Amino acid sequence: MTRSNATIIPVVLSGGSGSRLWPMSRETYPKQLLPLCSERSMLQETVQRVVDPARFAAPIVIANQEHRFVIAEQLRALATTPGALVLEPVGRNTAAACAVAALLAQRSDPDALILVLPADHLVQNRDAFRAAVDAAAAAAARGYLVTFGIAPTAPETGYGYIRRGEALSGLPGTHRVAEFAEKPARETAERFVAGGEHFWNSGMFLFPAGRLIEEMERHAPEVLAASRKALDEGARDLDFFRLDTEAFAAAPSISIDYAVMERTDAAAVVPCDLGWTDVGSWSALWEVGAKDTAGNVQIGDVLIEDSRNCYVRSEDQLTAVVGLDEAVVVVTDDAVLVASRDRAQEVKAVVERLKQSNRPERLVHRSVHRPWGSFQGLLSGERFQVKRLCVKPGARLSLQKHYHRAEHWVVVKGTALVTRGEEQVHVYENQSIYIPMGTLHRLENPGKVMLEVIEVQSGSYLGEDDIVRFEDTYGR
Repeated sequence: MTRSNATIIPVVLSGGSGSRLWPMSRETYPKQLLPLCSERSMLQETVQRVVDPARFAAPIVIANQEHRFVIAEQLRALATTPGALVLEPVGRNTAAACAVAALLAQRSDPDALILVLPADHLVQNRDAFRAAVDAAAAAAARGYLVTFGIAPTAPETGYGYIRRGEALSGLPGTHRVAEFAEKPARETAERFVAGGEHFWNSGMFLFPAGRLIEEMERHAPEVLAASRKALDEGARDLDFFRLDTEAFAAAPSISIDYAVMERTDAAAVVPCDLGWTDVGSWSALWEVGAKDTAGNVQIGDVLIEDSRNCYVRSEDQLTAVVGLDEAVVVVTDDAVLVASRDRAQEVKAVVERLKQSNRPERLVHRSVHRPWGSFQGLLSGERFQVKRLCVKPGARLSLQKHYHRAEHWVVVKGTALVTRGEEQVHVYENQSIYIPMGTLHRLENPGKVMLEVIEVQSGSYLGEDDIVRFEDTYGR
């Protein structure tokens, strides 16, 4: 038993590559970091959902180490300080992440409850969400491992299902889990929906940290041991906590569902209707989007003529669609996707072909985020390329040099402080400076507005790996 006023610690899981939402989602900038359903990113919406000091502690965020600076910046934009920002050196599915979170939470409060939330899910009804959390917390305080079952709105074959069992005495709205079902065939899914006893498996959980650790010791001891060692041998790095690479890599890659929930006798479910979706495809975004009278969802600079039930999104340029039905059209600055809406999941096959061809469009956008700001590729050709650099106020690039290229910087907004060899030079709007090949240099923004610089690179090799860092604020 856990005390009734035990701390609820949200645990936000921000891993995964989000290949089903290509071309917006890329491996280095996956869907949870994108503003897909509002002006905030999916990660920010998830964190904002649990900002309530009277109900929740500061969240633990567990993330891919490659996304650390973007995530930290997005949390700062919410004025949210996480209880911990834990970096995974490799992906190991959700069981290891939940084990790390439970071990961390127990250090701060032996009776802590952890509310596990994927960072890329949409919840439209916050009142219903908090009511479901309250019901789950009451069950978790009595030792149950609770999952949230979503009332199905269609015979969806892309979700797993949970069949509820008997109601739990003294815990209104909570049931034992009678059965977990894999992603079903269409006929089975239709039977599940018609029967009224099955719910979509949301992948959200509320666990008593101590009980979860006990159950993992029983059912997934290798995951728990590797997670504990990764935590014990990890180290703090700036605002982050890095799990030990070798120890964490030894953890079996398995979901918390398979590792524990399908094996424990303490599994419970809170059936609920939250306006939930896992935003797993472009068709899912069409389902939840605001539609015009013809059923079209339009985002960005879009013109639609004689088309119905389409999802059309343009991130960069005017996009016109004529005479299409049930289509998905997504335009970014370096790629265009056109697909039948009922086959939108198959974009994963496109991403796999990009991987086989070693094309950069799988990994990165033309706009690439860095801890100091971002850069965008504008133009490239033989022995030259042009970029736009945006440096945040007070930020600076590493002290560095290049062996194969020279750089010419033109300041178009703000003021730059440039280190060039032994000198430091202020460069103002409409002024420029030249950095010869092999010269030690640094660009920084000493001002209070965003610094924007056009960079022209020229030389025999222009790859991002032609960089030697001598000093870096961000520990790269």
